[in-house]
Amino acid sequence: MSSEPTRPTAEQVRRADNRRMVGKLLVVALMMFGFGYALVPMYDAICSALGINVLSRSERALPGMSDAAANTQVDRSRTITVEFDANARGPWDFKPAVRSMQVHPGELSTVMYEFRNVQNRTMAAQAIPSYAPKQAMPHFNKLECFCFSEYTLQPGEAKNWPVVFVIDPKLPKDVTTITLSYTFFEVGGKVPAAPAGQAAAKPAEQAGAV
Repeated sequence: MSSEPTRPTAEQVRRADNRRMVGKLLVVALMMFGFGYALVPMYDAICSALGINVLSRSERALPGMSDAAANTQVDRSRTITVEFDANARGPWDFKPAVRSMQVHPGELSTVMYEFRNVQNRTMAAQAIPSYAPKQAMPHFNKLECFCFSEYTLQPGEAKNWPVVFVIDPKLPKDVTTITLSYTFFEVGGKVPAAPAGQAAAKPAEQAGAV
């Protein structure tokens, strides 16, 4: 008489189910890893096809990148004079290291600005840029600029800040000179009152005038 086939026990069934579940999870994990690995080139390809500029120039200009690599589209047939101006709305020193320089469109250039807090108190300040002529503004690309942030300076503290910029070769042909001007103002503060001696002298002068 033939024996009946042995039925798997509940424990064996549970173990088999667990093995199948582990196998499915491994497959899902491998698929997710492969998708994540392929996502970056897929994203770049989609952005390139749609003409989307994913990274700004400042993000593409990595530390250590040579000027030759950055200046691949320099228009050496044109020379633009860039003038630098500084306005300080308050009792502090603010000026560019040079008043002007000549650059080629597409050329990576740097100018330094000097700032000194000559007050006897801490101050927070920020700069706002302006351009002349106005049509040059969209073609003046700043890769690094102190105007992007607010700064706190201690009494007598001095700073030297770079402005790294590139002029777009698409700058209109009739524009040969660009003026970059910064106005440095105190944030959330006030200009200190005049010293006590000067404050007392003003009412006396006014009384004498009457």
